[in-house]
Amino acid sequence: MKNEHKKLALSLLVFLAAGIGPNLFVVAQAGYANLSDLAVSFLFPSIVVVIAITVLGYFIGMKELSNQIIIGLVAGLIGTIGLEVFRIAGFNLGWMPGDLPKLMGVLLLDQFALGPDTTSNIAGWSYHFWNGAAFGIIYSILFGKGKVWLGSVYGFIMGVFFMISPVVIALGVGYFGVDFGIGFPVTVTLAHLAYGTLLGMFVYRWNKKDLSIFTLLKSLVNKK
Repeated sequence: MKNEHKKLALSLLVFLAAGIGPNLFVVAQAGYANLSDLAVSFLFPSIVVVIAITVLGYFIGMKELSNQIIIGLVAGLIGTIGLEVFRIAGFNLGWMPGDLPKLMGVLLLDQFALGPDTTSNIAGWSYHFWNGAAFGIIYSILFGKGKVWLGSVYGFIMGVFFMISPVVIALGVGYFGVDFGIGFPVTVTLAHLAYGTLLGMFVYRWNKKDLSIFTLLKSLVNKK
């Protein structure tokens, strides 16, 4: 019983920590703070928390949780590659207003006026892929094995939230890209569907046990 409480507590902590990184860009684009400051105060500590819990799991008898985090992370990275295939294609077709990883990079290093360079591009792409990994961790922690179709739905919902977030207002394209053209929502939707489908497929294939926040909660409730 105590072990299940620990698993649930650590799962929730990883869930919250993984969710910090992707939301910082949204907060920055909403004008509440600089992304460079948010990275120091929240992004780097949240990554440390995720890594620490992953390592700790192997030493306190929670190997399944650690494996689950790693599976979500790797599947999220693979999903991000799939997303990039569509995003880059859309960008080259003129369906996207800018190169988002490069924008992230100049904001992370607080050099928007200077523009992108090699260092900022590395920072931006690293942050972009961490966000993909983080969403993968969240999915794995939340749904366990899940299903491929669930991953697709997850990716679709991510795309919808992106298109109604402060990011699209900051980019000047309007909600769902209404001020930019049909190519924007098409690209964003296809890219996130690709991400979610690949994520769902690999998590379903690699997660041997259906360990999730929901199954842990159900187990604890049934034992009361």
